[in-house]
Amino acid sequence: MKKFVYDEATIAFVTAAAQACLLIEKSSEHERGEWREQMLRLLPVLYLRARLLDQEEEMADEEPQRFVTEEDYNYALVGIRELMGSDDAYLDVFVDQGVYTDEVQTAYISEQLADIYQELKDLAAGFQTGDETVMHDAVVVCREAFKEHWGQKVLAVMRALHAISDTSY
Repeated sequence: MKKFVYDEATIAFVTAAAQACLLIEKSSEHERGEWREQMLRLLPVLYLRARLLDQEEEMADEEPQRFVTEEDYNYALVGIRELMGSDDAYLDVFVDQGVYTDEVQTAYISEQLADIYQELKDLAAGFQTGDETVMHDAVVVCREAFKEHWGQKVLAVMRALHAISDTSY
């Protein structure tokens, strides 16, 4: 357990997660283009760091503690929604359990990032406890959630942000 918690890959992932949380929480302090470019640089790192984590099993018998409140989630959601304005909505192809359909739906960068934020902030808060079992399980739960849903959301948001980015960088 200790090896996993303090492994270089785990620390790199938790660091990227903390950076993403901070960028999301402070979205109202940024100009849209600058924030978007920072997100486009950070999201691929976050995705890669999550992919590089070792497979582990939860240690504790009970369900890991959730730290993000509804108010925290809504704060992140509204901050991004206000920052993105009319660029918040994008068209996405619905993916259900890895199967693409012809169904196109409207998705929102703010909702996708708020969902990602919830997972990452729970991870970061778990790490802040200093309890190695909590830290271990926070990483395991976050990685499992990455596999199940938020990894796809990272890719979708990257695609949406790329589509509206200034390509003259």
